[in-house]
Amino acid sequence: MVIVSQLWQPFQEFVFMRRALFGGLVLACSTAPLGVFLILRRMSLIGDAVAHGILPGAALGFWFAGLSLPALTLGGLGAGLSMAGVSAWITRRTGLREDASLAAIYPISLASGILILGIAGKRLDLLHLLFGSALAVDSQTLTGMLWVTGFSMLLMAAIYRPLLLDTLDPLFLRSVSRLGPLAHGLFLTLVVLNLVIGFQAIGALMVVGLMMLPAIASRFWSRRLPVLILISAAIGCVSVWLGLLLSFYYSLPSGPAIVLIAGCSYALSVIFGPVHGLLRRPPLLSSR
Repeated sequence: MVIVSQLWQPFQEFVFMRRALFGGLVLACSTAPLGVFLILRRMSLIGDAVAHGILPGAALGFWFAGLSLPALTLGGLGAGLSMAGVSAWITRRTGLREDASLAAIYPISLASGILILGIAGKRLDLLHLLFGSALAVDSQTLTGMLWVTGFSMLLMAAIYRPLLLDTLDPLFLRSVSRLGPLAHGLFLTLVVLNLVIGFQAIGALMVVGLMMLPAIASRFWSRRLPVLILISAAIGCVSVWLGLLLSFYYSLPSGPAIVLIAGCSYALSVIFGPVHGLLRRPPLLSSR
């Protein structure tokens, strides 16, 4: 009973913990299908690149308006979309692979964001932008998370079929429809939007872990796409809950604590998962 009480006590006593929990849960549900599709489309590292890409815009918003959610969101969204657009333009014009162009742009974006904060004389706030804080989830931030989650789920439902066809058989989709590029563009917009709204609480570098680790872990438990999305959302929600508890009881940063729990779920999935898990693989036949 004492252990059960400790699992819920912080959320019952403190308003900021309830806000952080609710915001993290809706963010986990919003990022789950995005992470799964990023894996299926072999774009796993793009989330990390875009997360670095939003820093200059967020830094500019923070410079001019402080910790203002609209300013941080608009700045980060503009920078993230600009980075994705520049990368796509370079890929089309030069033939360079999209992952290579993103790998070239994201360290420039990260360095630019750090320099902007340094010029503004607010270096200490860099930790807030990179790793987040549960205390940052105020009522305004929580409202923004709810709006982004609702919008993401509705738009994902609308583009689900063309996005799925573009992922599995893009040539067939091109022969019957022109929705492939539009679905891809809207999908990347949702990735950027979720990364931007998530860095307030989890941090720009940590929100990628919440997006990708549960999605990767879910691949060891099922082969069906709807089940993968549900398992990914469940792992993300549990990671948020346990990560916030770990942060509260041991005075740890909330973002890294959440990602650490998600990393543990990934490690357990690699070992015990029924789909290609290490303990479920058939033994190798010995040669005679």
